[in-house]
Amino acid sequence: IVRSGVNVQKGQEVLIYADLDQPEFVQMVVEEAYKAKAKKVTVEWNYQPLQKLHVRHQSVKTLGEVPEWQKARLQHYVDVIPCRIHLMSEDPDGLKGINMAKLAKSRQLRYPIVKPYSDQLENKDQWCIAAVPGAAWAKKVFPGMRTGTAMEKLWEAILFTSRVTDDTVKAWEEHNSDLHDRCAYLNSLHIRQLKYRSANGTDLTVGLIPEGQFCGGETSLQGIFFNPNIPTEECFISPMRGVAEGIVYATKPLSYQGQLIDGFWIRFHEGKAVEWHAEQNNELLTKLIEMDEGSRYLGECALVPFDSPINQTGFLFYNTLFDENACCHLALGMGFADTIRDFQNKSLEDCRKLGVNDSMIHEDFMIGTPDLAITAHCRDGRTVPVFRDGTWAF
Repeated sequence: IVRSGVNVQKGQEVLIYADLDQPEFVQMVVEEAYKAKAKKVTVEWNYQPLQKLHVRHQSVKTLGEVPEWQKARLQHYVDVIPCRIHLMSEDPDGLKGINMAKLAKSRQLRYPIVKPYSDQLENKDQWCIAAVPGAAWAKKVFPGMRTGTAMEKLWEAILFTSRVTDDTVKAWEEHNSDLHDRCAYLNSLHIRQLKYRSANGTDLTVGLIPEGQFCGGETSLQGIFFNPNIPTEECFISPMRGVAEGIVYATKPLSYQGQLIDGFWIRFHEGKAVEWHAEQNNELLTKLIEMDEGSRYLGECALVPFDSPINQTGFLFYNTLFDENACCHLALGMGFADTIRDFQNKSLEDCRKLGVNDSMIHEDFMIGTPDLAITAHCRDGRTVPVFRDGTWAF
């Protein structure tokens, strides 16, 4: 997490966001960050029951406020550019019963105030999302087991999918090399659009930005390579805003705001989600898609083989970090400016003008199947298979 994930450099500040499930592990991460010569490590704790209490008892106006001390803290992050580590362990059902309309409205109030700070940090900082078992999460993944056994099983699954070996850093270097080579090949095709087809009904065409590029890991504007997700299996790109036609079916549940959305499809026209339905939590799916103007558009297309290590476990993790890396996925909302070639010499606004979507959300949902076919239609007129039978065609 510290070296292959955020890749902490000497003298950098580190900010860790964590739930209360694994304090000993958080302590180990803090110690490892200091071994990497971090200047200072700060931990911010989260606890879902408190979040539910705040939403229940505070007004929308109070929830949506950003007091001056929080603005000062955000400005400090802009000034020092800390590494950010997000350690996920929360209960997938931990926010069940929360007033989602109230929570969404408060986020909409906060967003315009927080956005200028996050925009200033865009592409400058290193960040990594990783996971450790929480008791409720482990019981959700392994419902028939005692809590201790379920925790142990979830640890085994996390360590396996995160490529923890005798020499984990070397394993990640080899994995990053493979992703780099696949991205280089995809970029050499100069793809105009991707066509997705699957027997479950998925029939979707997505346009790509001429200046766009597929990425594996990321490199910050400070020139530091990092892996934003552990685990990761994806070659990803941000598509052209406004260019997507057809229907896509989700193939795994989406864990959103501590609740599950399942059995859903979305239809796109002129790049915009115009129709959708979920068998479970349709109202929540609607709130997600209607969060702001940009949340109706795609921000990411990620290619992940169906035989990925995560899918090989046979488990549904009920956690997007893992389930998105089990197979191909799309994301609604914000796109990534660093998927634009030569983004280092462009402003964030320049990248968005080229077609990178902007939104207050970025939510991945899984669309991979054993028979998924993805075909690249190239700018020179060629048609090249990218995926066949759910995995790489090259």
